[in-house]
Amino acid sequence: MAEPTQSTDFDLIFSHRHSRIPEDTVFYTIFPDFAVSYSSSSSSSSAAAAIASLHLQILDFLAPLTSSYIWQHEPFSLSISTSTCVCTAKSSPLPHLHGKLRFGDNIEDEWFVVFLLFEVSRNFPSLAARIWDNDGDFLLIEAAFHLPYWLNPDTSLNRVFVRRGEVHIVPRDRLPKPSLVDSLKFLINCESESRATESVQEAIKLRIGDFPERAKRNMHFVRVRLPVSVAQVLKHEPCFISLAVEGFYDRDIDSMKYAAKMERFLRKGKEEELVCVGVKMSRAMYAQLMQQKFQAPKCYPMPSRGDGVSEYLEAELGMKIACGFEMMYQQKKKEGVEGKGSTWVNYKESLERNGYFEGLLPGSEEYNRRMEHAEEYYRKSVLFSRTSDMLSAPVRRIDEILALPYSVEDFRHNEVPPSDDDSWLYHGEDELNSALQEKQKELDLYNAKHKRCQKAKVTKDAGPSSSSSKNLDDFDFGHVAKIMQSFVDKVSSYEGAEVPENRNMKEVELDADRFLREMESVLKQQRGADMESVLKQQRGAEEDGGSGTEEASSSDMDFDEFEYRSDGDADENEEDRFMDTYSDALNEQLKGTTLKKSFIRANDDSVNRTEGTSNPSEGMDEEFTPVDVDFNLVKSLMDSFSSQQGQPGPGSNLLGLMGLQLPQDSNKGK
Repeated sequence: MAEPTQSTDFDLIFSHRHSRIPEDTVFYTIFPDFAVSYSSSSSSSSAAAAIASLHLQILDFLAPLTSSYIWQHEPFSLSISTSTCVCTAKSSPLPHLHGKLRFGDNIEDEWFVVFLLFEVSRNFPSLAARIWDNDGDFLLIEAAFHLPYWLNPDTSLNRVFVRRGEVHIVPRDRLPKPSLVDSLKFLINCESESRATESVQEAIKLRIGDFPERAKRNMHFVRVRLPVSVAQVLKHEPCFISLAVEGFYDRDIDSMKYAAKMERFLRKGKEEELVCVGVKMSRAMYAQLMQQKFQAPKCYPMPSRGDGVSEYLEAELGMKIACGFEMMYQQKKKEGVEGKGSTWVNYKESLERNGYFEGLLPGSEEYNRRMEHAEEYYRKSVLFSRTSDMLSAPVRRIDEILALPYSVEDFRHNEVPPSDDDSWLYHGEDELNSALQEKQKELDLYNAKHKRCQKAKVTKDAGPSSSSSKNLDDFDFGHVAKIMQSFVDKVSSYEGAEVPENRNMKEVELDADRFLREMESVLKQQRGADMESVLKQQRGAEEDGGSGTEEASSSDMDFDEFEYRSDGDADENEEDRFMDTYSDALNEQLKGTTLKKSFIRANDDSVNRTEGTSNPSEGMDEEFTPVDVDFNLVKSLMDSFSSQQGQPGPGSNLLGLMGLQLPQDSNKGK
């Protein structure tokens, strides 16, 4: 089998069904309405022009929202794709915009992307967006307590979209198994029917409602002392701080060797002078730097602790950033991926591969017109993709910056504001507890609503047997045993017990007489050994003075009766004889344990009888008295239900499955 091409692998990731979706990465696609009506017979140039125009409009709209934001690993990006999605027919290409973003440990990046897509859909109403990560449609996870009962990860494919700034869910009754194109057409033609409930909308808005102010709060400003070369790089490209933190946080033994030498950013060694600058980063980056202890390389010019605590802490944080820059730079240089960023040559080659020029001869009028459009689009879009290109090829850009003239004097007289308060790093448990309490309240409301619905359903389905009673005296406990027996007799599978509709099952062929004879032959052997043991005990008791005569004769008489009935009339009362034999064998095995004392037996006048009796004959009567199965069943269920104290538990859950609802014991504790 041929290896899949790179485009195939990329499409598999965006198919939303790929089993190896990268973790900590969010994916998103944007489908304009005109893409649904696009077909293979339409002009590819007109479709490309329309999608390119929309692309530029969206980038212009997003630029003010993202320009000052420091992303954890990579910036928000949006690209054009005219290739066929795996979830659409190959003969019907569906132009769209797509992108992905690795957010790593900073979950705020993911929700900022969600906010951006909601804003795009609100300001460009003629499009629909999808967003997911390795957990699937995580918007549904956020609104889990408000979703329709039928919606789950197995049924959500091609159903969840963002349109006009709201969540839309394609209903199951309208489209049982929708394709992507079917769902997009439904959104266009029946938009009001797909809009999710208000509770779902509120749950998502609560999560992203304070953006973009929340994105600003997620930034942390800090004073640090850095080598002048590192300060020069951050002065020109503040976004490179993400690469430095990633290089420091993800360091290994090999990259540590680069930090020990500091060949690129510490040319003078300990003679290098540190300068004080201000650095902006995300809170997650600041936490990653602060939470790890790291010893400065021997060649690094760390100040003495006696020079001041604040100065030393600023230099220590700057040392981590400088070492991160060195490790990142040398690692990227070793990988040799530089020069593969987005350039006009690469962009032109991609247009040719995708058939943008449709076989036109270079120099022709139509070819030149399309080339002019492509050049104009590249000039406008490259401004937005510049950050992404630099982060993918940082070595070249760092070399360009350090090739410019710079000195310590450029930073010596700069006024640097004090660092932001970082108490959030050490007292975050209050915010976490508050968030957990809000989720707990939401869960309690959901459980209360679900409980009311279940109660109403049980009352409706179970009839008089499950009607609420004010006390236990009015409840028919005999009905519990009957319902349990009926429940056990139902057909069961790995999904639970149920009664199938229009059941037409093949009867099981069982020779009952032969089965009973085989079971009796096995039990006879065990019974013979038990009888021999009893006879020996009887003879021993007679030798001791006959103290055990009554017990032995009783047992002997019982065994003789069993043998007589087995040999004399094998065809009569087979089922009763088998049950008696089985009960006797079970009692014999349980004789040496205390388990039998936990059961209530038939004709027991007192449920709370004391353990043991003074009269041996009473003990024998109890031993041979059959257990009241129904009474023990009801008693066990009642004990379990009572121990729950009104809370959900196994007893009430089991009774609920049988359509029963027990009243609370109003006499308990009295």
